[in-house]
Amino acid sequence: MALIVNIETSSVVCSVCLAADGLVVAHREDRNKNSHARVLNLLIEDMLNEAGKTFTDVDAFAVSAGPGSYTGLRIGVSAAKGFCYALNKKLIGVPTLLSLASAIKAKYPNAQYIMPVIDARREDVFSAVYDADLNEVLPTAMYTLNADLQQQLAEVGTITIGGDCVEKCKTALPNADITYAEGIECDARLLAAFAEQYYKAGNFADLAYYEPLYINEPVKLVKKQK
Repeated sequence: MALIVNIETSSVVCSVCLAADGLVVAHREDRNKNSHARVLNLLIEDMLNEAGKTFTDVDAFAVSAGPGSYTGLRIGVSAAKGFCYALNKKLIGVPTLLSLASAIKAKYPNAQYIMPVIDARREDVFSAVYDADLNEVLPTAMYTLNADLQQQLAEVGTITIGGDCVEKCKTALPNADITYAEGIECDARLLAAFAEQYYKAGNFADLAYYEPLYINEPVKLVKKQK
């Protein structure tokens, strides 16, 4: 049974959870903006104390791998790598959008296609589209909310969108084939099941070279020629 600390810092909320065999046993979060660097280690220490565990008991540290806030991702990955180096533990990266997609699927189990969204400012979002089995249909990228994207989504099928910028998407993508999932946000607890799977499969990140997924430019959609 693996004991894994999961770290989510890709959004405004800084959260951590401790999971044993993929099941969450303790959780902490801080919703104060720009607090990640200040509170992250304290949240982890407090969480381990609550669970009656020490850092040496932990088998691995899993981190939300992005995309998302550049600063937040850097803080989370730096902390996780530091713990892994100091304690000789394994590092696991879990795609942020995949974890969000799993939350949407849990709330809408009959969703045909799932589109998690993270605000990338202006008219852009970090996103991907997944099928019902959480396989990527459209790749992880920064997308601009415009008519071209709306047309491409219409060609995919009926889509359920959820994330931290649902209201922005509602305005930019008026489409009867889109369902909007309210209350879906990044949370360390969403990483737990994936981290356990990766641990059992030996899917570990390279401590020396691992970097989170930073995306700087929106994808350019090309209209199909008729």
